[in-house]
Amino acid sequence: MLIPSDLLKNKKILLGVTGSIAIYKSLELVRLFVKAGAEVKVVMSESAKKFITPLTFETLTSNKVLDDTNESWAEGHNHIQTTQWADLFVIAPATANTIGKLANGIADTMLLQCALAFAHLKILAPSANTNMIHHPITQANLKMLAIANYDIVETQKKELACKTEGDGAMAEPINIFWQSARALLREDFWHERMVIVTGGGTVEKIDEVRYLSNFSSGKMASSLAVALYCKGADVNLIATKFATQLPKKIHTIAVTNTQEMFEYLSASIRIAKKGKLSKATLINDEHIHLIQKKPYLFMAAAVSDYIPEFTQSGKLKKESLGEKFDLSLKKNIDILSAIDKEGIVTVGFKAEINEFHAIANASEMLRAKNLDAVCLNLLKDSSDFGSDTNMIEFITSEQVEPIAYASKLEVSFGILALAKRL
Repeated sequence: MLIPSDLLKNKKILLGVTGSIAIYKSLELVRLFVKAGAEVKVVMSESAKKFITPLTFETLTSNKVLDDTNESWAEGHNHIQTTQWADLFVIAPATANTIGKLANGIADTMLLQCALAFAHLKILAPSANTNMIHHPITQANLKMLAIANYDIVETQKKELACKTEGDGAMAEPINIFWQSARALLREDFWHERMVIVTGGGTVEKIDEVRYLSNFSSGKMASSLAVALYCKGADVNLIATKFATQLPKKIHTIAVTNTQEMFEYLSASIRIAKKGKLSKATLINDEHIHLIQKKPYLFMAAAVSDYIPEFTQSGKLKKESLGEKFDLSLKKNIDILSAIDKEGIVTVGFKAEINEFHAIANASEMLRAKNLDAVCLNLLKDSSDFGSDTNMIEFITSEQVEPIAYASKLEVSFGILALAKRL
C-alpha cells in the first residue's frame, strides 16, 4: 500500500530508543515516519548507543539526538523543550527495565525524563525475552502504563535474539507506524464509530477447480479501512482480498463468495447497530443516557451479478463436456438491496467504463438502492482494478463532487471528508 508523502505532514514525533537488539527496526520506523512527511527527533538511552550510534539516527532525521551527555538549556536541546516540541512520543524498543522504570515514575535517564515530561498519549513498543515480558511484574507494569496514557503495541511471537521461540519480539515497524498515525490523525467524528467496509471480487464456484469472478483487487477497500483506522474508527473489513501490511488492529473477515459476504455483512450490521457505547452522559443520580455514534457501511466489494445455477462436484472433464460447454447462470442476490440499511449510513461503489452514462447510472443506483452516496469509479480498462491510484466522483442526491487522481489511500481520506456530511 502506498503511504502518501504528506500523510504526517507538519507532525512532530519524538522517538525514544532503549538498549535492545530490536533497535535495528527503529531505523526502518524512522524511515517510515520521515517518508510520510513527519519531522522526527530521537532520544537515546546510554545502553541503546551500544547497538547503534547517535550519528545513524541524526543522518536519518537531520536532527541532533538527545541523550544523557548533551542536554543544553541554552540551545533548547533538553527534556522539557524537546517534549513540548513533539506531538507524539514513541518508545520503540522499550526494554523490560525501561517499562519497569516508566511504571514507577523513575526518571534517572534523559529518555525517562522525557517520558515524564510529555503530557500526552505515548506509544510503547516492548521488546524482551519471553520470560521477561511475561513475568508477572512486567505484565503488571504494562497494565499500569496502559491506564497512564500509554498505548501499548503488542509484541509478536518469533525466534528471538536469544535463539528461543516465543513471544516478546518488538512489533514490526509498519504496525508501530500505523498505531502512531492513528494517534496523530484521530478525529472526534470517526473516533470509536463502528464502520464496515467490504471489498474484493466474489468468487463463485463452477466446480472444485473453476470459478466465476472479476478483476477487483480489493485495494480500494483496504485503503478505506486504513484511512478509517487512522481517523480512529472501529473498522470491520469483510473482503475476498486484502492489501499487505494492514494495521493489525483492523478486524478482518475473509470471505469467498456472495453468500458468505452477505451472511457476515448482515451479522456485522446487526452488531454495529447494537454498537459500542461511545459516550455516557449523567442525566440524574439514577439514570445514564447512552449515546451511540451512527455506524457507516462502505460497500466497495465487486459482487458477481450472475452465479452458476448448479455448482458441480469434483472437476468437470473436457472429454465428457465435448467441443462446447454451455454454462447456465442465474441472477445473483443484490447485497446492497437486500441488507437492512435502516440506522446505518450506506455508501455504495460503482465501476463504469462508459463515461457518457456513468454519472446517470450511478445516480440511478443511488435512488434504486436507497443509498446515502455512491462513489463512482470511471475505468479505462481492467488494468485499473489492480492499480495503486484512483479517482472518484462522490455522488449524493444533491451534488457530484470529484476527488482528484491520487493514491487510493489519499482518495480514501477524501471520501471520508465528504462522507462526514451524510
